[in-house]
Amino acid sequence: MNSIVIGLRKEDLDTPALLTDLDRLERNISNTAAFFRERGVGWRPHSKGHKMPAVAHLELAEGALGIICAKLGEAEVMAASGVTGIMIANQVVGPIKTRRLAALCRRSPVIVAVDSPNNARELALAAREAGSTIRVVIEIDVGSGRSGVKAGQPALDLARELARLEGLRFMGIMGWEGHTRRIKDPAPRKEAVEKAVGLLVETARLCRDDGIPVEIVSCGGTGTQDYSSLVPGVTEIQAGNIVFNDVFYMGLGVKTEPALTVLSTVTSRPDPTTVTTDAGKKAMSIDVAPPRPLGFEPLSVRLSAEHGTFQVSAPAALRVGDKVEWLVGYGDTTVHLHDEAYGIRDGRVEAVWPVAGRGKIR
Repeated sequence: MNSIVIGLRKEDLDTPALLTDLDRLERNISNTAAFFRERGVGWRPHSKGHKMPAVAHLELAEGALGIICAKLGEAEVMAASGVTGIMIANQVVGPIKTRRLAALCRRSPVIVAVDSPNNARELALAAREAGSTIRVVIEIDVGSGRSGVKAGQPALDLARELARLEGLRFMGIMGWEGHTRRIKDPAPRKEAVEKAVGLLVETARLCRDDGIPVEIVSCGGTGTQDYSSLVPGVTEIQAGNIVFNDVFYMGLGVKTEPALTVLSTVTSRPDPTTVTTDAGKKAMSIDVAPPRPLGFEPLSVRLSAEHGTFQVSAPAALRVGDKVEWLVGYGDTTVHLHDEAYGIRDGRVEAVWPVAGRGKIR
């Protein structure tokens, strides 16, 4: 931790700087955990957005079952930081990665997604050679067309294969109904979520009827959790970015408080209605939704590599050297641009958290 900045006013930080409002973050984590608890489902939040063990530990302290990782490298970082209950919600393929996973599973009972018999066999071989057990869930394609085996008989056939392979322990079913989250009208969105998640629940029933125990039925991300958490048979929800929220998810109707911002410095005022700052694409992403400068209603926002520029309708009372805070457009592709996040409470730096999963793309 960079203790030199502890106690500084956030305005005195060098920029660009990734900030998280600790009061909002803590409320979001507590409220989200309570929301799922009241619905009788577990919460295993995705960590690919925050990539910070410190945030994962806050989630675990509120009763999360564990966390989801996108990459094996993220799981290794989280496990080394004492995070438990890790699931990798993607396939780990090839001898280099399967050996790493098998070695990790000697120290931490990581769960990994599988959607093919060949991958299952190479995981089992790596586990036997390492003297470990790899816990697996079947990923089912519920509509995204990206990865996952088909629901029903194809998934049951794979479950039978997993159940008999020495070195593996079959845990259950997972899927992600992400294709439904952009449906604007609540009734059609609810219907689409229930249809997609129903494929998981029905496949779990087929496995159980075949004598294969199913402990986990995992689904539900930020933007779909209101509906997926109510489908009977679901055991846990993966919603992760809900603890930060951002412009994109606010546009989908997510109600948690936005807790993630980027602090910038005004570097140029080329005219009275144009403001240019030092936070561009290397500090904030614009791929999913544009960031929003707080305190302004910009007519437009434009990011280049090193500059974030916005236009206002009337002359802005900003001078070169002033600070502008931006609400993050999309957290998943913003956090990983930074080495650390500054935890802010009452306007001052209380914590500095390394983004330890940054760059862990293997």
